[in-house]
Amino acid sequence: MTRVFIAGIFHETHSFSGDTTGLEGFVIHRGAEILARRGDASQVDGFLSVAEREGWEVVPSVVYTGGASGTVDHAVFETFWSEVQPALDKALAEGLDAIHLSLHGAMVTSACDDPEGELMARIRTRRGAGALPVYCVGDLHGTLTPRMGDLSDCMIFYRECPHTDAFDSAVLSSELLARCLKTGVRPKHFVLVTPIVWPPTGTGTRDGPMRALEDAARRMEKTIPGVLAVNVVGGYSFSDVPYAGVAFSIITEGDAEAAQAGLRELAKIAWDMREGGIPKQYDLDQVVRDFKPGGKGPVLLVEPADNIGGGAPGDGTDVMRALLKYDVQGAGVAIADAQSVAALAGVPIGGKITLPIGGKGSPLDPGPVSLEVELVSRSNGVFELEDKHSHLVGSLGKIINMGPSAVVKHRGLTILLTSKKLPPFDLGQWRSQGINPEELSMVGIKAAVGHRVAWGKIAAAEFTVNTSGPCTSDITRLPYTKLRRPVFPLDPLEG
Repeated sequence: MTRVFIAGIFHETHSFSGDTTGLEGFVIHRGAEILARRGDASQVDGFLSVAEREGWEVVPSVVYTGGASGTVDHAVFETFWSEVQPALDKALAEGLDAIHLSLHGAMVTSACDDPEGELMARIRTRRGAGALPVYCVGDLHGTLTPRMGDLSDCMIFYRECPHTDAFDSAVLSSELLARCLKTGVRPKHFVLVTPIVWPPTGTGTRDGPMRALEDAARRMEKTIPGVLAVNVVGGYSFSDVPYAGVAFSIITEGDAEAAQAGLRELAKIAWDMREGGIPKQYDLDQVVRDFKPGGKGPVLLVEPADNIGGGAPGDGTDVMRALLKYDVQGAGVAIADAQSVAALAGVPIGGKITLPIGGKGSPLDPGPVSLEVELVSRSNGVFELEDKHSHLVGSLGKIINMGPSAVVKHRGLTILLTSKKLPPFDLGQWRSQGINPEELSMVGIKAAVGHRVAWGKIAAAEFTVNTSGPCTSDITRLPYTKLRRPVFPLDPLEG
């Protein structure tokens, strides 16, 4: 029976957030717990579905799943490796046919700028692993390095942003592995990193340069002989590492020069459309001041500077302050504030208390807003995602835990307080707390692009607004020290 080893480490590292992520920032699945993820619609499940179909014996080791937060303590990576290495050595000694890695691709530790590449390098040094096929799946917002291309046979990165295809991407990676195992043909993996860095808000795939690039990639898969897959990697601008930014790769069984020509064509498209990756933003005060109630569905105030999915704390107060300033009725904001939730523990439903809400997670924020609020409800924060293709499913599965939570009101504003920050990618977050999001007049969205699948279906309008926070779309303001230079838009570059 074909035996395939699986391991994974998933983290999107924000180098400028000021915090450090330890082991507590990861959900860990080991051994049989990994196999039990069949059916949860995650990356891991995508691999398991193909393994089941192909009749592989899966050799599970460990999968560490984190979100988006500050630089990872390197001890976490070494702890992860201390679990992977003996499991891998044992599997190799017993006989192994291939290795599959479930990754994000934008992890940075306190001692390593390219942990995914380091993981592949360590795997390749184990006795018997050097010649095995290594196939991987990663996030569109990963950092693709030449080292990853050299050490892997194939990587498949998500093709959609918002990410609705985490499961599908893992399926494709695993199907290409099945092809390799059946034919015995090992593909080549070619990588090109461009001198372009776009903020997450500029990497949506429904329009603009990313749509053009994805369309070109799909065309190349059909027209270049031997090409199995073409990756468009939008990159993650908040990781201060040499290779952050827009990159491409081609996995091919065919001619190397044809693949390199395809990469150069993609790079030219990206360069010609580079300005399109810098998004337009609106003045928050003006948008809220000019708001007229009565529309069908909520008006979205999207604040990428406090993008939870990008590593921000999710407790920024700018949008809340604007809604209060103009006394917008029926509006809603979600704030990650464990301290406020804890302070409500002894308050009866309907009771009132004055709380310093939000503004605790980033020195860039104006600080907490002291409000007298009425407690509407409280819960354990556990709910099932409505959208089983949500980006949250890809990493966390369909059951979500945002920690002890509470809903409070101040005048016309409803505030959902959570103990854990959760990207606003699913309407079930609000509905699980007894609130119909369709009935909100305006709502603060702490995201960049990933919210659009859920909220786009019900929104009357959407404005990306300027606020304070570590995930600014004006990346020229970020204090890079390791990023390769020159790059657009930080430096003057000639076409």
